[in-house]
Amino acid sequence: MVQLILGGKGKGKTTHLLARANQEILKANGSIVYLDKNSKHMYELNNKIRLINVTDYEILDSSEFIGFIHGIISQDHDLEQMYFDSFLTIGHVEGNADDIGGKLEEMIARLERVSNRYGVDFILSCAVDEKEVAASLGSKIIVSL
Repeated sequence: MVQLILGGKGKGKTTHLLARANQEILKANGSIVYLDKNSKHMYELNNKIRLINVTDYEILDSSEFIGFIHGIISQDHDLEQMYFDSFLTIGHVEGNADDIGGKLEEMIARLERVSNRYGVDFILSCAVDEKEVAASLGSKIIVSL
């Protein structure tokens, strides 16, 4: 399953993402991984959640990001959930405002296939407004700020 937390920059998406990850680790049977563009939130996460600073790795495009996700999954068979903060940045989902929605939709479809295959849930924060994403993604939005 892929779920989305949407809103403009500075609207509080990271706060929602951190709170959800910290809440979910309390009832998780397996492990949780949190991917971010820096290590700034290290002390805000429960110490049972693995924080990965994606910029420590040379990921050049969205296909390499998906490969990176596969690598994480292959090393942790107990992985239940992955949280992606600043998803558009760390996932290399780039473009102008007119085509970001289509690129986001394509990337989410790829993540959905990974989720279905390996049983890992993905929760993403994206710096876009709900009106900028494709209507087909409406059911995946859990928070819109």
